[in-house]
Amino acid sequence: MNLSAVTRPVERLMATAQNGFEVLRLGGLETGAVPSPFQIVESKPMYKLRRYFPPDSRARQRPAGPPVLMVHPMMMSANMWDVTREDGAVGILHEAGIDPWVIDFGSPDEVEGGMERNLTDHIVALNEAIDTVKDTTGQSVHLAGYSQGGMFCYQTAAYRRTKDIASIVAFGSPVDTLAALPMGIPPNIGAVAADFMADHVFNRIDVPGWLARTGFQMLDPLKTAKARIDFLRQLHDRDALLPREQQRRFLDSEGWIAWSGPAVSELLKQFISHNRMMSGGFNINGQLVTLSDITCPVLAFVGEVDDIGQPASVRGIKRAAPGADVYEVMIRAGHFGLVVGSKAATATWPTVADWVRWLSGQDSRPAAITPMQDSDAEPDESGVALSARLMHGVAEASEVAWSLARGAAGAVVNTRKSMRTLAVETARTLPRLTRLGQINDHTRISLGRIIDEQADGAPNGEFLLYDGRVHTYEAVNRRINNVVRGLISVGVRQGVRVGVLMDTRPSALVAIAALSRLGAVAVLMMPPDADLAEAIRIGGVSEVITDPGNLDAARKLSVKVLVLGGGETRDLNLPDDSNVVDMEKIDPDAVALPGWYRPNPGFARDLAFVAFNTVSGALVPKQITNYRWALSAFGTASAAALGRGDTVYCLTPLHHQSGLLVSLGGAVVGGTRIALSRGLHPDRFLTEIRQYGVTVVSYTWTMLRSVVDDPDFRLRGNHPVRLFIGSGMPPGLWQRTVDAFSPANVVEFFATTDGQAVLANVAGAKIGSKGRPLPGGGQVELAAYDADDDLILEDDRGFVAVAEPNEVGVLLARPWGPIDPTASVKRGVFAPGDTWISTEYVFRRDADGDFWLLGNRPLLIRTERGVVFPESVTDAVSRINAVDLAATYSVEEAGGVVAVTAITLRDGMSVTTADLTDAFASMPVGLAPDVVHVVPEIPLSATFRPTVSALRADGIPKASRNAWHLEPDTGKYKRLTAAARAQLCGTGDSSGTEN
Repeated sequence: MNLSAVTRPVERLMATAQNGFEVLRLGGLETGAVPSPFQIVESKPMYKLRRYFPPDSRARQRPAGPPVLMVHPMMMSANMWDVTREDGAVGILHEAGIDPWVIDFGSPDEVEGGMERNLTDHIVALNEAIDTVKDTTGQSVHLAGYSQGGMFCYQTAAYRRTKDIASIVAFGSPVDTLAALPMGIPPNIGAVAADFMADHVFNRIDVPGWLARTGFQMLDPLKTAKARIDFLRQLHDRDALLPREQQRRFLDSEGWIAWSGPAVSELLKQFISHNRMMSGGFNINGQLVTLSDITCPVLAFVGEVDDIGQPASVRGIKRAAPGADVYEVMIRAGHFGLVVGSKAATATWPTVADWVRWLSGQDSRPAAITPMQDSDAEPDESGVALSARLMHGVAEASEVAWSLARGAAGAVVNTRKSMRTLAVETARTLPRLTRLGQINDHTRISLGRIIDEQADGAPNGEFLLYDGRVHTYEAVNRRINNVVRGLISVGVRQGVRVGVLMDTRPSALVAIAALSRLGAVAVLMMPPDADLAEAIRIGGVSEVITDPGNLDAARKLSVKVLVLGGGETRDLNLPDDSNVVDMEKIDPDAVALPGWYRPNPGFARDLAFVAFNTVSGALVPKQITNYRWALSAFGTASAAALGRGDTVYCLTPLHHQSGLLVSLGGAVVGGTRIALSRGLHPDRFLTEIRQYGVTVVSYTWTMLRSVVDDPDFRLRGNHPVRLFIGSGMPPGLWQRTVDAFSPANVVEFFATTDGQAVLANVAGAKIGSKGRPLPGGGQVELAAYDADDDLILEDDRGFVAVAEPNEVGVLLARPWGPIDPTASVKRGVFAPGDTWISTEYVFRRDADGDFWLLGNRPLLIRTERGVVFPESVTDAVSRINAVDLAATYSVEEAGGVVAVTAITLRDGMSVTTADLTDAFASMPVGLAPDVVHVVPEIPLSATFRPTVSALRADGIPKASRNAWHLEPDTGKYKRLTAAARAQLCGTGDSSGTEN
């Protein structure tokens, strides 16, 4: 009998028992490995800064090279960079002539106050560590971060605007987090879940180290199970286990540390739910930061089977940082395998060393490093599927089978995607529409009340962005309450009309909201050009709130002046007997609230604001009730599907109805952030939308023209905007806007001043359409209309007839709440005793039910040929690619009324007679204009609306190469000659000359 056949199993059993006992007693096998030497260069409560192989170390064989500062994720120990001295990051980089540094955030559960740390603490700490490395070495720093550590690198580089940073190296670090979530989680569901966890779970609990380890292992359960089985099967073979023992012990126990709840909550909210690594506008120490400020080179390591830092998510850095040169290295590895293990030792870290030497001018670009390609494709939800990782582990499925399965799965995903999106958006908007539908005369609803509700539900929610800073709902709400106390102290009571003469700034928003909370009426005055004295008179104003910038104008008015904003230390140099009160010097805590005061007392029927329009040079007051405000606010939030992840960019002044009702109203109801702008400046527009992470831009009329048509406009890389909301945008500008900001869309609103009729083009598919009635916004109908005789048509029973598809009609609205005394009220319209209001706007409704504005009934142009609908004509000519702006108006001459359309042209472009003929031939209803001519410019109002009074005063244009007239017999346009002009004027005078 062979003796070895008997002894070998016994020896194996004894070796297994001995090694197993050592594992149980010590947690693992004793490898005899010695960690790489390091020196603690800086020690603070938040972090320790290690320098490996310091200059006085015996292990250092050469002068220090370029410094690389390595950053670990929150849940892993900083020792991950030195799991094994020979194959670990610091050892390999040192051997390659690199100077390795490591920031160690420590274990927060072992430090006093550690479990209160948030993400900002980590980024500020890394920011300080970079300064220390730079001061010590005299060289710019290469940042290298794994997983969330790479996210820290990106965020810190943006926070310091790449100062003293030579490059960023990120390993499996997600940027576009919603492009591909782990385990194939759909982005809509993932965002909602992350928001819920942030607000309701991790604001109460922390994540211990064992839970972090378990969660990491559950992401790849097969690999975890296989590693443990292999370990047990080789437990008898110590020599086989020792090379991987340190890595096993690190992953199984020693490498995991606790997460603080606030840090997890902030991670989930800012960078998963709101995806602000991509959109920008994330908050670091009250400063708004965007990755577009990164300008140093970036190298992203992409794991081919990485389910945590999935390729689609990692590659988001290319679009998020358009100013950086971005490169990538693809490695067939999972998440942890990118930085620790055989692949990392042979591929990752030698490539990092080559990267640093290349940027230092010591070598050429490594072959493994390639420029990251632009990807404009909209990300899907597949990412790295669980099945891909399972196949990577077991290698049992063929590539053909996988391709078929992936194709089938993709079809299912695409089918389900729209259903999930619809479900999420319905869940978000339905409560808003339901609440709007429940409002009646006696419902308490107001701007001040909604802000109160948001502050109560999410006090730490970010609300107001201005000058690069962020203010929470709680902070703004506290300021509003303080201003209310100040107003009470100077005698302002419920129902009093108070003028607001302020530039768009936080203090203006606070003043308007404080008057709403008090139950007073905010009369919104227009600095600096309006007739302020007339606004005071017709607005019934008793006091004016102003800011220091408008104080001089306010002091000329015959009312008490209240100055708000600028801080408590400013000196306004006011005389003792001045009629001016410095609100900032009032101590709110010293003001006793009177017995009559109840916060937010306003009913829906109550007057809340007075705004002004200018009509023919005269101020016309527009009364806005709380219901009118609520209708626009809830309607905007619903139509734009606004949520807490959005940021609304308020380009219009708050004294304008669009700024008050759409931008501010929609943001407050949606619980979103609102970014106030100092005004429209094309050179600042792109900077601010990235800095603030703007997702929704408000506009009026032609406002966006100065942005998209600016010669210096360059939109590189990613932008966060998903939607433009407003009213009056010409179709041509609409098309240029969506082309420039693709895939962003436009939601165009139409609303009468009294708010009785509201339409919204939510889909944005039909450019130029005003859309359909807004759900919850009241009932509207289109009354059949004979434009030639200016008559609303009746049926054979005497009721008003409803316009058929593509027939001309007058828009009627079923009234809700108080009716404006100047409104055109109709009774017995469609049924006995019913009441409707005629908006006096003329529309057509297409076969799909979408409304198209034709003009205002009194302003329709009635020529000898028939009726010309000015809005229809203007829209048609605006669709010509060469046309910039257009306006259609009437000119009265001896020969009758002439319809004239003025156009301006885009730089370097021209129009032909064929362009004009084709454009007007496509109009479904109405006649083409008599004359079309090119003008140098079309005057715009303060709200960027084209005005025609000056053009009308010039009469019919003179004959020229850039003027055309319509030949009624042929329906074609010809060059306007002196003879043709004389005929239009009805004078027979052909003295006009061609230019």
